[in-house]
Amino acid sequence: MNIAVFASHGGSDLQAIIDGCKSNQIHATVVAVISNNADSMALQRANNENISAYHLSAKKFGSEEALAKEILDVLANHRVDMVFLAGYMRMLHITVLEKYHNRIFNIHPALLPKFGGKGMYGMNVHTAVIEAKETETGVTIHRVNAEYDSGEIVAQTTVSVLENDTPEILAARVLEREHTFLVEVIADMINGKIVLG
Repeated sequence: MNIAVFASHGGSDLQAIIDGCKSNQIHATVVAVISNNADSMALQRANNENISAYHLSAKKFGSEEALAKEILDVLANHRVDMVFLAGYMRMLHITVLEKYHNRIFNIHPALLPKFGGKGMYGMNVHTAVIEAKETETGVTIHRVNAEYDSGEIVAQTTVSVLENDTPEILAARVLEREHTFLVEVIADMINGKIVLG
């Protein structure tokens, strides 16, 4: 199985996937990393691991359609079987969603359908969870469709919200679980325990 990972910033989820492949927890290979941000740590992580890294953005190619074509070319050239959006801050073009229907997955740092949708990313999510006085949050892995955070939920895991949590403290605890959970779920996908489209 060939995996492509899309990430906009730090790429810590990307690193978790790479490490999971290297340790044979995941029987697959990360073959390409795509970022819309030329300065993203994700691209640096890919370079450090000798994985093909691509800075692809609509600004660079002039339109969303041209960007989608570039993305599809990269995925085809690397014979990508599945795509993971790991902190990727862009909506994918419909042509990419259609070509990889049911094979694009996103990681969300909350228990969807709560705390999802446009603007619900990063610290915004953890702040909303604490303000809602939730006692539990978690990580959701879901299929990607044309609407933010609304695709079919593939797997979820819970993380406790503690009384004195700040958004930053909660974010760190969720991220730690996110890394291990991501490896577990991708391993289950590769092993057929979770059916791919």
